[in-house]
Order: sequence, then C-alpha cells, then structure tokens
Amino acid sequence: MKLTVLGPGCWGLTLAWMLNNNFEDITVWGRTSDISEELRQFKRTTKPLPVQLDNKVQITDNLKEAIDNADIILLVVATSGIRPVCKQLKEAGLKNNQILVNLSKGLELPSLKRMSEVIKEELPQSRLVILSGPTLAKEILNGCPTAACVASDDMATAEFVQQHLNVPSKFRLYTNSDVIGVELGGSLKNVIAIASGFADAMKLGDNCRGTLLTRGMAEIVRVSTALGAKPSTLYGLSGMGDLIATCSSPFSRNFTVGSMLGHGKKINDILNELGSVAEGVKTSKALCELAQKLGLSVPVSSAIYEAVYTDITPEEVLNKLMNRKLKHED
Repeated sequence: MKLTVLGPGCWGLTLAWMLNNNFEDITVWGRTSDISEELRQFKRTTKPLPVQLDNKVQITDNLKEAIDNADIILLVVATSGIRPVCKQLKEAGLKNNQILVNLSKGLELPSLKRMSEVIKEELPQSRLVILSGPTLAKEILNGCPTAACVASDDMATAEFVQQHLNVPSKFRLYTNSDVIGVELGGSLKNVIAIASGFADAMKLGDNCRGTLLTRGMAEIVRVSTALGAKPSTLYGLSGMGDLIATCSSPFSRNFTVGSMLGHGKKINDILNELGSVAEGVKTSKALCELAQKLGLSVPVSSAIYEAVYTDITPEEVLNKLMNRKLKHED
C-alpha cells in the first residue's frame, strides 16, 4: 500500500508521520518553493512545528512520480490551491481507482463552492472522500488522541479509507454519508474560532466564550442546513467537535488570528507574522456572501468579517454584537 500526501505543511507532514506504520510506501509532494532543504535532506522540520519523518518517506516536487501507484492520495493544500492542484493531477495521470481524500477546510472564492464541488468539477471520475474533525497538528505530534470522520457518497470507499487511516489508540475514524455537513461544519467553524480568539484577547471571560460558541454554532447550523446538511452531522465531530477544539486552543491558527485582531493588529500584518494560512479569514467573506444569498442572519460571522476586512475597532465590534435588537433565541 502506498500513501501520497500532497502538501508539505504542518498538517500534511503530521499525517505522514502519524500514518507511517499504516503504509509500506509514503511520498510527500510539494512545490519546489515549499520544500525546505532541511526537509529534503533530513526528512525533518523545525518550523513552525518540529516533525521527524521516517527514512522511508520520499520527498518530491514531481507530481507524476508522487502519485504513481498510490492507493490513497491526501489533499492537504490551502483551499485556494485545490483547483490548480486538481488540474495538475489530471495532467499527471491520476487514475480512477486511486482514492482522493481532501483535508482542506474552506470555501472557494469567488465561487463559494465546497472543496468536493471544486474537485468533482476538475476530476469528475475521482473516488473522493472528505476527512474532517478536531485535528490540531501539534497535539497529534505530542501523542494526544483524537477522532475525525470520513465522508463520501460511496460508503465502500469511505470504509476503505477508515480502515487504512485509522491509528489504534491515537486516531479514530467514523464514516459519514453527509458530505455537505462534514465539509461545511469543518469550514465554517474557522470563522467562529477567530471570534473566540478575538474575545480571549479582549479578556471578555468564559461567559462570553460560551455565548460566542453557542450563537456561532447556531449560524453554522442555519447556513449549512439551508444548503442541504443534516443537523446531526453539525453536532458531530466535524462541526461541534472541531468548533470546541479550535475555539479554545492557542494551537489553532484561526484562534491566533482572532487573538491578534483583538489586540488591534491589522490582518495583513497578522498573516505576514503567522507565515501560514488561516482559512477562517477568507471563509468569513464566503460565509457572509452565502448568508446574504440565502437571506439568513449571521451576526457573529458578519462581525468577524468586519474585523478582518475593515478598520473597525475591537470595541466597536463588541458593541455592535451586544447592542443588536433583542430577539427570540433560535
């Protein structure tokens, strides 16, 4: 069995490390500019997270070589890179029997499409699975256990991925047939994670965090069910589970972005300082556009969109949320 990981970022390398004993062959692919000399020569990284890969893991910038004879291919690139990488996969000769597992959480701009929709447009015959859940890379590298779900329109394919990516006592996988719910739960929660970090930086307290998570979850459910998701999925691992993890952890990039916004920093400076993608930034824009199209109210997400894309102050964001017209809880 061969595993190929597309994307040599923190999460991609963590997966290659975690799944080492599950596969005879593992290859990590990335663009030439994304593969450090340290990773290429010593199979290790020190920044932003320390990862030491097994000697059997191959590192390459040749996509055709990377996917050759791969049974499972993990897509672990930024959402903005999903479409271009899929085009490259087609050119590299991706076969219909090879399984693609997408782990990128977000929506494409300006189309507002889910990643599975993007992938299917470019690779309509692909056997596609979505993996999502509370998966903070640093905790996994530290040996902490977690669980996630694998969703697909084809349960046999989902079960195959479940069996081969499950790591006893460390990484437990559940199958799910609700692709829409699993994708949207994993994507939209990033916006609420920014809100949680924002509140934490302003020292607004645990009551406020509880309020944000609850009202934020209501927005996620409202938008996702309007798009065809099942409510039960959103209260599962890819929704509520991921929301709780990313809204309370300094290991979450989206929480960190929110914290820095709460301290008054501007988004361009924040992203430059982080040096990595925080999907919630673009997703806040996509979510607000989706809500507007659907005629739905998303005040928490709208406040975060303003905090990211305008010069509104943290105090003004708080006042707008707390002094809205009173209403019935829904």
